[in-house]
Amino acid sequence: MMAAIFPLTLDQVSFTPAGTPVLQQASLTLERGARIALLGANGAGKSVLIQLMHGLLAPTGGTVRWAGSALRPRSQALVFQRPVMLRRSALANVAYALRLAGVPAAERQRRAAAALQRVGLAHLAARSARVLSGGEQQRVALARAWALEPEILFLDEPTASLDPRGSGEIERIIADIQAAGTAIVMATHNLGQARRLADEVIFLHQGRVAERTPAAEFFCQARSPEARAFLAGELP
Repeated sequence: MMAAIFPLTLDQVSFTPAGTPVLQQASLTLERGARIALLGANGAGKSVLIQLMHGLLAPTGGTVRWAGSALRPRSQALVFQRPVMLRRSALANVAYALRLAGVPAAERQRRAAAALQRVGLAHLAARSARVLSGGEQQRVALARAWALEPEILFLDEPTASLDPRGSGEIERIIADIQAAGTAIVMATHNLGQARRLADEVIFLHQGRVAERTPAAEFFCQARSPEARAFLAGELP
């Protein structure tokens, strides 16, 4: 049985590699079913915050706890803007993630095939993942994450390098993953995407959490002056 994730709690978390503050004193609690967009200007600390919540990075100050434990659980997944594809088929990429997660061999092919079916890539299961288009590779990465049946999925700019059609396909898959019971935390520069996919916005400014607000309220009447400047296009 996999360790639980929620509540996922950050208490005064900072990340200051080589003395340079990237994230400062972030305190947050995430509950099951969350749909959160991380917004902020370039360099605000969004990617670092995602990696700290995932456990990929260790904080230099403060604590991260998953269901009260400092031990990083396995029931989570992280997808980057440019996913790494192994030198093997799309199906084998998904199956390999299941192998690393300890899924029995008898289940891997079935779960991998089902995940590719859900993202609309069953017809490309045997094709080398590295020759697929950028949008198709991102769908393989989402299938690889979804096959793990994570409690929470972290997404770091998942559509930043895609055209509108490819972005729409990825958004549909993200919505389907969330509807299946997985919490979503997504860093994005796409304000329309945040409106469509998030219930809450966490806004970061210069390495600090400046605001956490319901999404509808954030876009109508952001609380912090930094967030209002960001929405007005006055921050990079």
